Amino acid sequence: MTIEERLQALRERLREEGLDSFIITGTDPHQSEYPADRWRSRAYFSGFTGSAGDLLVEGGQAFLWTDSRYFIQAADELDGTGIILMKEGMEGVPSLEEHLSSSAVKGMKVGIDGDTVSIGRFRRLSAALAAKGAALEATDGIISSVWKGRPPVPYTKAYRVDERYAYTPMAKKIASIREALRAKGARWTFISSLDDIAWVLNLRASDVRYNPVFYAYLFISLSKAVLFTAPERLPEDFRGIEVRPYEEAMPALEELARGTGCYSPDRNPASMMGILARSRNIEGMDIPASMKSMKSKGEAEGMRRAHVLDGAAYAIFLSKLTAGDGLYDEIMLAQMLERERSRMEGYIGPSFAPISAFGPHGAIVHYSPTEASSGLVMGHGLLVLDTGSQFAFGTTDVTRTLVFGGEPTEEERTDYTLVLKGHLALQRQRFPKGTRGVQLDVLAKQFLWQQGESFFHGTGHGVGFHLSVHEGPQRISSALIDVPLMPGMVVSDEPGIYKEGRYGIRIENLLIVREDEETEFGTFYRFEPLTMVPYEKKLIDADMLTDEELEQVNRYHRKVYYSLAPYLDAYSSEWLRLASSPMERKQVY
Repeated sequence: MTIEERLQALRERLREEGLDSFIITGTDPHQSEYPADRWRSRAYFSGFTGSAGDLLVEGGQAFLWTDSRYFIQAADELDGTGIILMKEGMEGVPSLEEHLSSSAVKGMKVGIDGDTVSIGRFRRLSAALAAKGAALEATDGIISSVWKGRPPVPYTKAYRVDERYAYTPMAKKIASIREALRAKGARWTFISSLDDIAWVLNLRASDVRYNPVFYAYLFISLSKAVLFTAPERLPEDFRGIEVRPYEEAMPALEELARGTGCYSPDRNPASMMGILARSRNIEGMDIPASMKSMKSKGEAEGMRRAHVLDGAAYAIFLSKLTAGDGLYDEIMLAQMLERERSRMEGYIGPSFAPISAFGPHGAIVHYSPTEASSGLVMGHGLLVLDTGSQFAFGTTDVTRTLVFGGEPTEEERTDYTLVLKGHLALQRQRFPKGTRGVQLDVLAKQFLWQQGESFFHGTGHGVGFHLSVHEGPQRISSALIDVPLMPGMVVSDEPGIYKEGRYGIRIENLLIVREDEETEFGTFYRFEPLTMVPYEKKLIDADMLTDEELEQVNRYHRKVYYSLAPYLDAYSSEWLRLASSPMERKQVY
């Protein structure tokens, strides 16, 4: 079926149900950013494959809302479908809630799959419609009735995390959650977020591509703990917690949730709202979320080891690429890098779909090449290579922009250096305890702003320990996320600039927050770079760097060289020595 035929079949089903329109969020019952194929309904009904967005299907029109990361990609993927692209955050573009509020009429009924919208989001959408006398209805089964051959719920085998790095046992984590329950005056919590569940249990699986999680729910009370998942997927010696089938979560919750509980309205589905949202319950962030974000000493060491091995693979890849004279396309380059990573100890697979974007494709923030779109890397141009790895002991995410085909233009060098200056400013910043990411965001943008330029994606996201490459609650962006940066948190530092139809530039390191010193003004923290990949010196205009910035680059490159050299052969080591050699002014690389 074409997209138009799928939308028409959905509209016919809506008429049978007495619904005027339908909202498709494209997530799963756990509100995952990256769901398994079963729940990729937004892609099925629109053709848009990005990780964020809402599809609204009305009687005669359809609209898709997405953010600035996907404006160019969405315009391309929606072409010919008749679906209208709504660019979130742009002046004059109403949000989904605003659109519903302005277009709704009394008695109108809007449907949404109750499993794929959070309780909090359901309430906000309901309020927007109720203001006009319209109603939002949580439905069940409409998508499956139209989506023929819909994939089943995946059940891959779960495995234990390496105890050398995740040495906090499950029992101790559950005990900490119970302490938090007592502090809140609550008796139980219900957890739907898959990465939180995997972290608590020290288990991983592969239900979702690139994300080592498994579909489950977790109930923890002061006296009981119940995991809802396929029992046969667990290791044979898994003990210490009751296990029931995944499908029994909702009926069991009716029995288990007695007394005051706490849960996240943003991570639990509206289909469970009647059970969870009882009087006297406490709403807020999932208890394990903040615990998980602050990496233990063992987890931090695992992350460091993962980045050293990842950097060694990257150096080998770049040394071979420099020596080669073959013809490459975008997919081939990503595959070459993954081959080198796969030879490293503990490597499991990519941590997300690789972004290998040459020339104009680099201006598409989350471009991922396909067999149809993969362009040849030939002639002059910039390549944005944003990739990452899952190791048994850590997760990596690194972006480097490389130049091909001779010398970069003055504009390319200037833009790259402006992005680098912001990247360096954030990376070296000391900050007092209690600082939020929003307070640091401008550091990465300041040099671009001075030139009337900017970027519109977040500057930094959290990263998990052998878990999701996007992890909360910490974040560095212009959004007011009221979560202080704490020791052990890992965040990315990835400013960029994107010139549509020409090129893109992004530079990304992962950083871990560490204690710095105690002064008369309080406790101060700093960032430690985890990523071990040299910058592209050919694109750096050293005369634009201050003495402090130049020394910062040289100091970072020294660390990269001495960290990676023991893992390299003579040829790759020599390449790295040159790539990380000290920079000087008036020197052409």
